[in-house]
Order: sequence, then C-alpha cells, then structure tokens
Amino acid sequence: QVQVAESGGGLVQAGGSLRLSCSTSRRTSSNNAMGWFRQNPGKAREFVSTISWNGGHILYADSVKGRFTISRDRAKNTIYLQINSLKPEDTAVYYCAVARGAVSGQDQSSYTYWGQGTQVTVSS
Repeated sequence: QVQVAESGGGLVQAGGSLRLSCSTSRRTSSNNAMGWFRQNPGKAREFVSTISWNGGHILYADSVKGRFTISRDRAKNTIYLQINSLKPEDTAVYYCAVARGAVSGQDQSSYTYWGQGTQVTVSS
C-alpha cells in the first residue's frame, strides 16, 4: 500500500500563486508516473497534469497550460504543482495520484493510489 499526502492548499486572491506538494510513502512510487486531478462540488473529478517517472513526459489540461507547472523530486518521493495566475475557476480540491505505469495520461483508471486532497480556494 502506498500512502499519498497532498499539502500546500489554501485561500488566495485571483492572480496569486500556490505550490502544492504530494509525498508518497514508498520509494517504489519513484518509478511510477504521478498526476494531479481536481474536483469542484457537484462536478466530476478532472485531470490537471501528469508527469512520468523520470519527468520526461508531461501533460497538462488545456485549462491550465501556461499557468501550472508540474515537477518531481524522485529522491524525496514527491511531486509538485506550481500554480500561477490563479483564477476563481481553479477553486477545487486538488488530488494527487500514483499511476500503475511509468508513463500515464488523463485516464483516472490508470492511477492506483490517491491522496485525500488539498483545498484550493481562489477569491475574486
């Protein structure tokens, strides 16, 4: 079992920035792709970004391209999501997940372990 823990959420004004972190409990997750997803109340959880095991393959949802940056530190079993130019529509619970394979995409069924989420609230 892999424990996944997100942190870094909070309340920020539109235009501000946040850096989310996601740590995992097992070193083997460093050989897996990891991703970020988000969910607003009443809406389905949606893909935000994914990064491959070595950082060589990265995908972003169109809605966050140019504003969000995903990165990882394999030695620390941690990935990050730098969020800039925040908009009210970015308000959501942000979830981190560990994929089954070394490279993954937007399909949530490809991710095995999930965190509890961290709330990001953007005020206008």
